[in-house]
Amino acid sequence: MKILLVYPRYPDTFWSFRHALKFISKKAAYPPLGLLTVAALLPTDWAKKLVDMNVKPLTDEDLRWADYVFVSAMSIQKESAEDVIRRCNRLKVKVVAGGPMFTTGHEQFKGVDHFVLGEAEVILPAFLKDLETGNAKPVYASTDWPDVTRSPIPLWELLDMKHYAIMTLQYSRGCPYDCEFCDIVVLNGHRPRTKDKDQFLAELETIYRQGWRGGLFVVDDNFIGNKKKVLSEILPALKVWMAERGDPFTFSTQISINLASDDELMRLMADVGFNTVFIGIETPNDESLVECGKQHNRKLDLLASVKRIQNHGMQVYGGFIVGFDNDPPSIFEKQINFIQKSGIVAAMVGLLNAPRGTRLYQRLKKENRLVEEITGDITSTNFVPKMKAETLLNGYHQVINTIYSPKHYYERIRAFLKEYRPRQKRVRIPSYTVPALVKLVWALGIVQPGRRYFWKLMLSSMFKHPYVFGVSMVLAGYGLHFRKMVDAYNRTRVPVPDRVDPL
Repeated sequence: MKILLVYPRYPDTFWSFRHALKFISKKAAYPPLGLLTVAALLPTDWAKKLVDMNVKPLTDEDLRWADYVFVSAMSIQKESAEDVIRRCNRLKVKVVAGGPMFTTGHEQFKGVDHFVLGEAEVILPAFLKDLETGNAKPVYASTDWPDVTRSPIPLWELLDMKHYAIMTLQYSRGCPYDCEFCDIVVLNGHRPRTKDKDQFLAELETIYRQGWRGGLFVVDDNFIGNKKKVLSEILPALKVWMAERGDPFTFSTQISINLASDDELMRLMADVGFNTVFIGIETPNDESLVECGKQHNRKLDLLASVKRIQNHGMQVYGGFIVGFDNDPPSIFEKQINFIQKSGIVAAMVGLLNAPRGTRLYQRLKKENRLVEEITGDITSTNFVPKMKAETLLNGYHQVINTIYSPKHYYERIRAFLKEYRPRQKRVRIPSYTVPALVKLVWALGIVQPGRRYFWKLMLSSMFKHPYVFGVSMVLAGYGLHFRKMVDAYNRTRVPVPDRVDPL
């Protein structure tokens, strides 16, 4: 068999960082870890190629080479995925589709020969067995949660690492919480399933031997879902492994706010090399936290918790949401004030959406408020809000235009740097640093609006610890991307639905 694994293209979004990546001459932030893992589950004697459409175009020659095209995607990639399927159909190449978007809504897609819905480790063997005998069925699905200790090391040799800003690794799947709007528990379950220590280190070693040095994103739904194991096994082993190899990586991950209540965990994570964590803050409005079932965010002072994590040497990226049923008209100012005071520079603010399968989706369906399928775009929503549509749209517009304006954005960088206490002493200088700095100075110090804020930040931070200077320049580069996304949003504002049209 000849298998072509295709990862569809992302549109430009807040999460793509595409405009910031140009400073360091990278084409995409992260590689398609899911497809690399699927490739490792396929028979070893099959020929395999990977095309990530975020770093190179998919050609008809690529498609004609393949016996089967495997496509995996998230909802934001729907338009590109549909185009890939149409091209395969035109060239009469068979399509196998899986991943989050297809798992929760495969009936929306035409032209797919075989769907593999759920986690590949438990489903793919049955499909491969039937394929071998010529009896492959249209749909293979399972809601079983496989033992991830049986998951193979991703097939990294298929990837050209030079195109990416950060490599990725998965240690666990699942989250112990059950937020109403989140489909993690739909896709990966409540109970965090973890890889063992040796497996985790073996995956790190493979990436290391491929020549990667730099950032590594642990893509878990919640890295501390099993906090005891992380503290007692994973981080101590990782600390030794890193020291023996001269600290080749820095780490980022997704985590819950209760990290802030454990000083030992924060200290050990920072000592190992974790310098960034993404946390779903969602909202400073307590009634909205109750509504969505985010009880663990209510147990802590959110603002103090963010600063505590920053004090331990980790940046906090934050997810924020407006559009909850219990959001008051004052929520937009509350969000702006919280974000500014927190020093969360990369504050991703989106409109509430209801992914298929979530408790929110089921509730809104009963209330006849759903209007369309989720797109994955945080600047639109797929249901009729309780707040007046115009008020929600204008309020969201106010939030993102304020927090990403040069004045407010650079104020947040300075607020973050006041709290930031990096523990990592060794600074690895990538080869692209000098060219990237030249591009940054030209774009932000000469060409773009807000130049005086950039120069003030640069001059005030360059005389401090070089790691702080580097972080401040990276955040400045992110700001350019965020402002371009806001400008694009201002040109093409998607209306918030105010009614459900009858069929």
